[in-house]
Amino acid sequence: MNSIEKALQKQQKEAEAKNKNQAIQTATTTEPVQADNSIEKAQTQQDAGQTEQVTSQKVTRAKTPVSDGIVSNTQIEIDLDMLAKKGFVSTDSNRQVINEEYRVIKRKLLDNAFGPLSKSLNNSNVIMVTSSRQGEGKTFTAINLALSIALEQDKTVLLVDADVLRPNVMRTLELKNEQGLMEYLLGDKENISEVMCRTNLNNLRIISAGKSHHLSAELLASERMFDAVEEFANRYPDRIVIVDTPPLLGINETAILANLAGQALVVTEEFKTKLFDVENAVKHLNPEMAIGFVVNKTEQVNLEGGGYGYYYGGAN
Repeated sequence: MNSIEKALQKQQKEAEAKNKNQAIQTATTTEPVQADNSIEKAQTQQDAGQTEQVTSQKVTRAKTPVSDGIVSNTQIEIDLDMLAKKGFVSTDSNRQVINEEYRVIKRKLLDNAFGPLSKSLNNSNVIMVTSSRQGEGKTFTAINLALSIALEQDKTVLLVDADVLRPNVMRTLELKNEQGLMEYLLGDKENISEVMCRTNLNNLRIISAGKSHHLSAELLASERMFDAVEEFANRYPDRIVIVDTPPLLGINETAILANLAGQALVVTEEFKTKLFDVENAVKHLNPEMAIGFVVNKTEQVNLEGGGYGYYYGGAN
């Protein structure tokens, strides 16, 4: 082999070695790039998953309702001493005649609401308190009944002022009649809990009537009102709902409410209420209801002298 051939052979070997080194370097630099690409791809997928998860969480939170139950954030303070001085049921330990009288009244109502008869009544724990005419004492009776039931150890009571034409519950309690039932029915308040007030009696809640409206009859007959009553009646098994309604005669709203309650308590005033009016008033009630009567302002003679009595007449 001459010198030229040797030189060419050497040059060829050097070129092959150079190409081999370049191939190794290329493979080495390519692998990290691919690894980086795969890491970036995995990170991108992870970020996308996290974004999707966050988006899903945001959607879920957006769909969560403001309130899933009837729980009020508003509390009102009832002046119980003032009510006692005005002749209402007393919540202290002193035994009062009126307390004993309302124990008799509420016991029959509670038996109807939770006893054997309750199976034959629709919304047996919803009790409408009404009268044939104005001024016979239905609001006085409704408040006393609510106070008496609130003293029960295993019962809660919701007092609803549905006399939207002449609301009197909050005025009697010397409290402001602000947003209440009508605001909920009009849709100004989305959830009924927004117009339900807690009180300084643990077992008592109150919904005021709210503002008056020219479509009160239609609103009380609406699906929204029906749903609210169903919520009142069925959500809490220990709850009694007392609904102070307008008088039965001459007002359409009361007949509408009579289809939602399971019991009716008709208040009459001795020496004032006419039997003819009572008979006509009862005709406006649902015949499938349990109907009782309270004789209000009844003069009685006892060891201490004259007084007023409140008596339950019984269920039909």
